[in-house]
Amino acid sequence: MFIRELRALYPDPKPAITTLSTQVRTLEEEEFIGHNDYGPTFQYYAKVSRDQYNRGTLISLIDKYFAHSYVNAVSALVKEEKLSVEDLQEIIRMIGK
Repeated sequence: MFIRELRALYPDPKPAITTLSTQVRTLEEEEFIGHNDYGPTFQYYAKVSRDQYNRGTLISLIDKYFAHSYVNAVSALVKEEKLSVEDLQEIIRMIGK
């Protein structure tokens, strides 16, 4: 996908091309995406699946904001009433499998 194609996916007001370019460069530096050169433009492609990216993002979030503790993360969700008792029971069932 080219930067202009990516920009077209955004609703108005669309982000500046330079903003998207910076975000894409960051993703490339972190090796989530790669690119093919077409003269002065680049076409970007995914190097990891959406699931791999989401897993890595979740782990980073828990490490950064919850002191590497999944218990702290789940506790925060419970305190904010984002997880119910039923949700927790389902998680326990999943762990037991």
